[in-house]
Formats: sequence, C-alpha cells, structure tokens
Amino acid sequence: MNYSTNPILVRYAETDQMQFVHHSNYLKYFEMARLSWLSSLGVSYASMEKEGILMPVVSAKLVFKKPLFFGDEFIVNVNLKRPPMATLEFEYKITNQHQDQICEGQTVLAFLSAENKRPIRCPKILLKLFI
Repeated sequence: MNYSTNPILVRYAETDQMQFVHHSNYLKYFEMARLSWLSSLGVSYASMEKEGILMPVVSAKLVFKKPLFFGDEFIVNVNLKRPPMATLEFEYKITNQHQDQICEGQTVLAFLSAENKRPIRCPKILLKLFI
C-alpha cells in the first residue's frame, strides 16, 4: 500500500550551519508522512494510544542521496512493505520539487501493550485495512 504526502516546504529552522536540512529531520518527515497516511485510512494514532496500543519505532535506516535546502518543497512517499503482524514495516522515498531523489529510508514499528510494554499482535482495526 502506497501513500504520498502533499508537498512540504522546508523551514529555516530545519537547516544546519551548512544550509542543508539537518539529518535528524528526515525521521520527523517520515513520521509526519506515516501519521498522515494512517489518518487518510481513518486511523487515529491518539485513539489507538487511548485504547492502550503503543507503536514505537524499533528500527530505522536512512540513505541520503542529495540535500534539501531552506525553501525546497518535497514529497514523502510511504510504502507498507507487507501486511502487519506484530510490526509495521515501512519504506520511504523523499523527492524534491525537481523530482530529484533526496533520501530513502525504512522504519519498523512494533505494537506494544501500554499496560505492560510487551509486544502484541496488530490490532484488528488496522489488520482489516490490509487483508
């Protein structure tokens, strides 16, 4: 399942002394895209947390191709690699306004019980969206 964000504008505060977007911001961009994707499916992350379901990132990988700069626009493409079980595995691609590939990445999120912080299976509300 694929999802693409609307164009996002790089803000000045996201850049570093070299005038590049600081590398730590790319994980934030991935998270923004992931939450937007879930919202587009009618899934509220806040509601899941209220129901006692946590989804921490347990693994992340980023590969930088070209930098983003202040004022650039970019799109994050999110792909769910496989139907969820006890984890959600995502792939990301960021492209700028010139269609240049900026960054690729992957994250793995686990499902945890808020009560005991132990792994649980994918909640039915999410599972039914993918099978």
